[in-house]
Amino acid sequence: MTDVKGFSTRAIHYAYEPMDNEGALTPPLHLTSTFSFETAEAGSEIFAGDRKGHFYSRISNPTLDLLEKRIASLEGAEAGLALASGMSAITSVLWTLLAPNDEIIVDKTLYGCTFSFLQHGLAKFGVKVTYLDLTNPSNLEESIGPQTRVVYFETPANPNMRIVDIEKCAKLAKKYGAKVVVDNTYSTPYLTRPIELGADIVVHSATKYLGGHGDVVAGLAVGEAETMQQIRLYGMKDMTGGVMSPFNAMLVLRGLKTLTLRMDRHCLNAASIARKLEACGGVSKVWYPGLESFEQRPLAEKQMSGFGGMIAFELEGGLESGRRIMNKLKMIRRAVSLGDTETLIQHPASMTHCTYSPEERLSHGISDGLIRISVGLEDQDDIWSDLNQAIND
Repeated sequence: MTDVKGFSTRAIHYAYEPMDNEGALTPPLHLTSTFSFETAEAGSEIFAGDRKGHFYSRISNPTLDLLEKRIASLEGAEAGLALASGMSAITSVLWTLLAPNDEIIVDKTLYGCTFSFLQHGLAKFGVKVTYLDLTNPSNLEESIGPQTRVVYFETPANPNMRIVDIEKCAKLAKKYGAKVVVDNTYSTPYLTRPIELGADIVVHSATKYLGGHGDVVAGLAVGEAETMQQIRLYGMKDMTGGVMSPFNAMLVLRGLKTLTLRMDRHCLNAASIARKLEACGGVSKVWYPGLESFEQRPLAEKQMSGFGGMIAFELEGGLESGRRIMNKLKMIRRAVSLGDTETLIQHPASMTHCTYSPEERLSHGISDGLIRISVGLEDQDDIWSDLNQAIND
């Protein structure tokens, strides 16, 4: 059923026909490491790429293949690639696209492990890493040059919700032949489709909203078919070995079936909680794209069909107030990750973004008092009641 147009329908049906699989409504789970060949000649042809087929699950697997086709369809890309984690997706892509003396331009706010890979990984292998405030596209226009191979950013950014104009950055990058790589974990393809706005590659931590249930670690990347094949055979196969297991692919496929419903509820709950936080005494600032006070609200409306489930806020009293309030929570879980059914709260400076030095956090827009909430699927009143008692008790 590959001709269906609706997003939700494709998330459930795309690239799978039950009657081709003995009527099984749920796609089969192929728990095999290797595949046999009909003949020696057939094996040679598959290895050479002259015939379609699977020969080893580190390269491809039917369960992963279905997930790759489905996420590519949802993102509007030619091809997808399933990987072991979000960081495996990021590193496999960048190891493939970059070489010594190349430059990568990145936004100044990134997930902590991404920052660490760039700052302490790629940089020591001769790749120039340039940090810019990409919320102002003129900064990219002034800095990009012939050695720039990649422009990389998250939007919204983890953890402070900054938004980058994908379309404007993509147009500037294309003038210099640089590829634009966007981490779309916060938005998912349901809310933002960077490929349609000019990006070349999209990466995801599928651990988050795509899986949606906090029971899987997985990554995905999508883009043009030839580039994705290069990443499969070099960045993933040879450089990182970050291969997704078939069982994890099955869990992400399950998650995609309810992505639309869950994201609608995440957005609804987060918008309500953000408004209440903004009106709450003791809260000095709230960052959520759906708030009228959010400085980049017009851009959010332009490239997002909804404002997501993530909120950042700062309390009067800074870090100590944040720790005190987090310790008073009863239902909301103190945990990293995001996109789960449960509401999760964490302190980026001491948790997910601790790989930054204090000076780096300050210059990259991550204050010590910033608190991040991944708003879950519980009843709004219960989420707010827990937050409110912790803040005002």
